[in-house]
This record gives sequence, C-alpha cells and structure tokens, in this order.
Amino acid sequence: MRLTTKGRFAVTAMIDLALRSSDGPVTLAGISERQKISLSYLEQLFGKLRRYSLVDSVRGPGGGYCLARPGGQITVADIVRAVDEQLDATQCGGKENCKDEERCMTHELWATLNLKMYEYLTSVTLADLADKQLKKVGGDVSVLKDARRFSVSSRAKPMAAVA
Repeated sequence: MRLTTKGRFAVTAMIDLALRSSDGPVTLAGISERQKISLSYLEQLFGKLRRYSLVDSVRGPGGGYCLARPGGQITVADIVRAVDEQLDATQCGGKENCKDEERCMTHELWATLNLKMYEYLTSVTLADLADKQLKKVGGDVSVLKDARRFSVSSRAKPMAAVA
C-alpha cells in the first residue's frame, strides 16, 4: 500500500495552485517549472481535477487554472479520489476473498487502516497545506519551489512551456 506518484503530484500541484491563485489563473507551465512535474502529466491530472470540480480552467491570454471552491473546502482525500488514486491496504481490494476466496485473518486490520487513512486525508484541507507552506517561508510565495530529487530512470521530465 502506498500513495503513488499520481496522487503525490496532484496534491503538490494543487498546493502550488492554492498558493498562487489569489493573483489570478495559474498556468500549468508555471506549476511544471516550479515543481518539476511534466507538463503533459499535469494536463492529464488537471483534466481529472476539473471533471471532479476541484479546479476551473480559464481560456485565452492570461488563462490557466484556479480553484473551483475555497481551499478550506477541498480535502486531500478529494484530490486523491479525483485522480483515481486507490488507497487500499487490503490484499483483496475489500472483496474479502484474500485467502482461498475467504477472508484472511488480517483483513480487518488492513480494512481499519484504510478507514483511518481516509479519515486523516479527509481532515486535511488544501488551505491547511498552503498555510503550512506560507509559514515556512514567512509568506513569500515567490521562494516556494519543490526541488524534487529522483533517479534518472524514475524522474518525470518537465517539458518546455510553449509560448
């Protein structure tokens, strides 16, 4: 059980958006550059976030993305669910057919862990995460970057922004 890159990148991109959305729509190219996430990957993620009504897109010059509702009304669980991320510690996907088509001895343990993870992710809002980032840098959004370090084989390479 783990949160995959998809969920991690979606949460990171949404924090970046929340931090900068007061200045108007935020471009995916800007998020890509700051967070070192591939632009094409962000386009896929934001398509899902938009369909889930977490972000709105603004077309034209000065366009980009903005939050569809206040950050205090968007939870980490909302973001993870929107990008089709499954957090499931059970071996059976909750079907209770873990061992020879029967429920295994540890099924309830892992199902309870799933519930606790969901409860925690539902308790953390996008506004909470953005506020923590602002406190780290004394309110200066311009210095907020996520300098990701990956091995060459696992790194999603950012694409250059098209002018």
